[in-house]
Amino acid sequence: MKVDVLLGLQWGDEGKGKIVDVLTNNYDIIARFQGGPNAGHTLEFDGIKHVLHTIPSGIFHKGIINLIGNGVVIDPVIFENEIKSINKLNLEISELYISKKAHLILPTHKLLDAASEHAKGKHKIGSTLKGIGPTYMDKTGRNGLRVGDLNAKDFKEKYNKLKNKHIQLLKFYDFNYKLEELEQDWFNSLETLKDFKHIDSEHFIHKSIKEGKKILAEGAQGTLLDIDFGSYPFVTSSNTITAGACTGLGVAPNQISDVFGIFKAYCTRVGSGPFPTELDDEIGKHLGKVGNEFGATTGRARRCGWIDLPALKYAININGVTQLMMMKSDVLSGIDKIKVCTHYLNNNNEIDYLPFEDNNNLKPVYKELKGWKMNLMSIKGLSEAPKEVHDYIKYLENELQIPIKIISVGPDRKQTFFR
Repeated sequence: MKVDVLLGLQWGDEGKGKIVDVLTNNYDIIARFQGGPNAGHTLEFDGIKHVLHTIPSGIFHKGIINLIGNGVVIDPVIFENEIKSINKLNLEISELYISKKAHLILPTHKLLDAASEHAKGKHKIGSTLKGIGPTYMDKTGRNGLRVGDLNAKDFKEKYNKLKNKHIQLLKFYDFNYKLEELEQDWFNSLETLKDFKHIDSEHFIHKSIKEGKKILAEGAQGTLLDIDFGSYPFVTSSNTITAGACTGLGVAPNQISDVFGIFKAYCTRVGSGPFPTELDDEIGKHLGKVGNEFGATTGRARRCGWIDLPALKYAININGVTQLMMMKSDVLSGIDKIKVCTHYLNNNNEIDYLPFEDNNNLKPVYKELKGWKMNLMSIKGLSEAPKEVHDYIKYLENELQIPIKIISVGPDRKQTFFR
């Protein structure tokens, strides 16, 4: 067996959590490979909405192993709150393992994040303020604390050394903060983290592959937020692409099998950064209202726009996508003319890719397709969908040259159709 990878092809919020939940019973192991509590994976079943930030989205299926991989950064306080929320449901959940090599987010990481963002003023990146960037900076700077350090005799000494470094850095900012209460909550929450099995996750993954176990690597955020290939500097601090599964789990490239690319039937983005197809009009407001476009982690309103084919093709190529999954098709219901960005004008030159230069100046060129009136949330199968829905799917499939295997028409598990 090899490892399948599931990830987002836009600026995050594509609906990855729902699809992982739908596919989980086809796998033995669900593994998160990057990011941290800046991700919000929303699942809905039995009329109840669940938001996960650190824990893989397969947790609600008994008999499945869920793994938080080495590429993930963990805030113990947020992790503890997730566990408490899950426990309130009184469900039989799957096993949860945590990589010893996963890095810990300290209270001072969050303070540094907030101070840095505050100092940028109107040039803010749009950070979730969860301490993700500073934690990854300490990771690459070889200063970080990891889950495996929790049982070290000198853990407190290591913690204080890193904390004191952060306090010195905070002196460079005009930023007031209170650390004592944050620290108390953080140390208390470590006890919950210690309750779970800490493992050498790469060895566990290698052994599982040899035993023929089926593994799904779950990505967070989206391709266009990748630290290398996203709309830098308005990106996250990790590799959100297929290659991130290799470094975030210890999986060799030749062990990757299918790559599931998830996208919305339109586009959204949270925070700052270029967004060529953004709609600052009534249709944009309609998409935001009907699609309930608010960040699962921050609660911020998402910017909305038409689907962007050049950006999608870019993401497909970088990730080696083998199957596509289109989410929120229902949100387009009631729009007379649906637009699809086919290419851009850059200084009056026609291009079909995202250039290095400032993408704020790109002018999208659109093709119009006929919309549909029917509320798709009530259909029981794709055969009930109007012809215009099938035309939209076929047009995108033809342009992207990758099969669209799943269509989602609502937030619930049952509103998911296989083609």
